[in-house]
Amino acid sequence: MALQKKFFGHFLKGEDTGWDDQPPVQLNVRNVDGTYRQRAEQEWPLARTQWTTLFLDTTDLSLLAAPPSRPGQAAFATTGDGLTFVTEPFTESVEITGPAAAKLFISSTTRDADIFLTLRVLDPDGKDVTFVSGLDPAGVVGSGWLCASHRATDPELSLPHRPWHRHDRKQPLVPGETVELDVEIWPTSVVVPTGYRVALTVLGHDFELPGDGPWPNLYGEEMKGNGIFLHTDPRDRPAEVFTGTTTVVSDAARQSYLLLPLIGPEND
Repeated sequence: MALQKKFFGHFLKGEDTGWDDQPPVQLNVRNVDGTYRQRAEQEWPLARTQWTTLFLDTTDLSLLAAPPSRPGQAAFATTGDGLTFVTEPFTESVEITGPAAAKLFISSTTRDADIFLTLRVLDPDGKDVTFVSGLDPAGVVGSGWLCASHRATDPELSLPHRPWHRHDRKQPLVPGETVELDVEIWPTSVVVPTGYRVALTVLGHDFELPGDGPWPNLYGEEMKGNGIFLHTDPRDRPAEVFTGTTTVVSDAARQSYLLLPLIGPEND
């Protein structure tokens, strides 16, 4: 609210609020213990971002720093728990700040498929760490969505960390035929401590944190990591189109991966 008053005082009331000296980017860098640190930056994404590719190994559901040595595929029911790919425990503390993205090669038994991606941080016991987010007071690290029939991107506007989808036509799937998807994952800012893991869950519906709660509640809706704005309207996602099996493929010619914005030291 103080930042908003600073902005409106400058632009609407002509007051000297110090807005001219306000850095263009203000972060709340979140920690696993619920604390956070505010930090000002001068550009977005941050110039010192170390864009890091983690490859999906469909043979053992791991996230790897190098392409998997074995080709494979992993299938999930679109109404089920999906697939969760997990890193090894981190050997040092890592900051993830910025937009993320994923490239997936998938096939489906249906003529369309909704892909829901969820970034997660897992503690040494494998339990989810939640963070205050813009959608949920105990939310996931980051989320992304894409309807496979809207996979067409604009090559001039797209960036590796921000695919730009045209949404100007539908490209139905041919059941069993593998297609390439570029999925945007909303920006985030968290610190992952030593011994913790990062996970990517691939689903056919909105992610829900495991367990029985209790969950935060807003307007009578339980919030299970993604707030109350969910994709559950059957008019948008008819069962006869979106209920089936989706398969994630990874081989030498079709590498599925996650792109993360890891941040180097501020004095780099």
